[in-house]
Parts: sequence; C-alpha cells; structure tokens
Amino acid sequence: MTSSTETGGVTGTPDKDYNLIWYVEACLNNALRLESYIQDAERAKDTEVADLFRKAQADSRKGAEIGKGLLRARLNGG
Repeated sequence: MTSSTETGGVTGTPDKDYNLIWYVEACLNNALRLESYIQDAERAKDTEVADLFRKAQADSRKGAEIGKGLLRARLNGG
C-alpha cells in the first residue's frame, strides 16, 4: 500500500528519513544473507558464483556506508 500523503504522521519519522533507514537496513541484511550464499558456492567449489556474490556483498556494504553517512548528516541537522 502506498500513500502520497504520509510524511511521518503515522510513524513519527519523516518519509525521507524512514526510507533512508530502511535502505541501510536492507543493504546490511543483504550483505549478511550473501555471506551464506558465498559459503554455499565455496562448498560447491563454484568460484564464479562465489565471486559474483562477493561483488554483490561489497556493493551492499558500500550502499550501507553511503546511506549511513547520509542518514547521520540528516539526523544531525546537516
């Protein structure tokens, strides 16, 4: 369900901040999940897939770091 009017009245957190919090959590969760996938690929000796998942994991970590920086700046009034 999407709404064009919710701006924090329901959650107490403005949409832009809430969305950024969600994004960081999703990136971190993805990095954790990919660790299991990497281990599965390594057990199967499939280095091509393991490398793909490592790249995706690095991208997720990078996204989380960028998101945390933006969130930190916004919550500090920046």
